[in-house]
Amino acid sequence: MHSESIVGKFIIVGDRVLVKPRTSEQTKSGLFLPPGVQEKEKIQSGYVLKTGPGYAVAPPQDADEIWKQSAKSPQYIPLQATEGDLAIYLHNYAYEIEYEQEKYMIVPHSAILLLIREDDLT
Repeated sequence: MHSESIVGKFIIVGDRVLVKPRTSEQTKSGLFLPPGVQEKEKIQSGYVLKTGPGYAVAPPQDADEIWKQSAKSPQYIPLQATEGDLAIYLHNYAYEIEYEQEKYMIVPHSAILLLIREDDLT
């Protein structure tokens, strides 16, 4: 099964972001660090594969207008991260999972320090 269809099965909850960590890192001198060395770093990077719906907020209360129907569906404040962004995040707050021999990180949106987004040419 292709990894994109696997990610399609995932339902990301709340303010969390699914990140595919970068597998190798090159130092300034040109050396490539193995994944074991990179995993010990406090700050890591990876590509955003999928995001949750955002921060849940309570529906507005209109007690004085009884005829209005109350909002039954949850409402969310959307996240800044979007699919394809390069996320720089705090490793200590991320959760590592492995699914079908692929490693992913579930990162709370608040643990993302920086997003790098390529401009769309369309």
